[in-house]
Amino acid sequence: MDIVLATRNKRKIEEIKRIVKGLPISIFTLDDFPGCPEVKEDGATFEENAVKKAGAIAKCTGKCALADDSGLEVYVMNGAPGTLSARYAGEDADDRKNNEKLLYEMRLIVNEKRGARFVCCIALASPDGDVKTFFGHVEGRIGKEPKGINGFGYDPLFYPEGHNRTFAEMYDDEKDALSHRGRALRELQIYLNENK
Repeated sequence: MDIVLATRNKRKIEEIKRIVKGLPISIFTLDDFPGCPEVKEDGATFEENAVKKAGAIAKCTGKCALADDSGLEVYVMNGAPGTLSARYAGEDADDRKNNEKLLYEMRLIVNEKRGARFVCCIALASPDGDVKTFFGHVEGRIGKEPKGINGFGYDPLFYPEGHNRTFAEMYDDEKDALSHRGRALRELQIYLNENK
């Protein structure tokens, strides 16, 4: 099966390719289809955004498309940054600016109230309009300063439950085994194996 990854995020592409390695699929990226549009992520939920992206790219390429929408939900902040995770500090924000804003917003929050979770929705859309969704999440807490150099996004701030290292301090295979994206992709893997 040919699958186009509906993202231009290089780190996300690397992570998805690493986790689905060994599946009977051929992975393409948007670099292989330069005519495809930028899909605006304006949905109210991760699922809406993932379904919208996957559907648009499947239509554009004529191949199955896989889109991921994921982000961080901080409980004491009513689930923010949520679907705005990538643009939390503004449209042109990068990971560093987003992390700085989150730390600033949480500067007065005590350790016991720093609970959060990473959420991922993966949508697999076929060119005929059929869409399947797969979910994963991981509970944890937000640290008070960035730690580690691996990963991307909020990884340097996020301590998964039961661990004293952030995602950014973990090796790729450790993070993949615990992460929201890893869990959602394993659901996808089960689906693909059952529907060969």
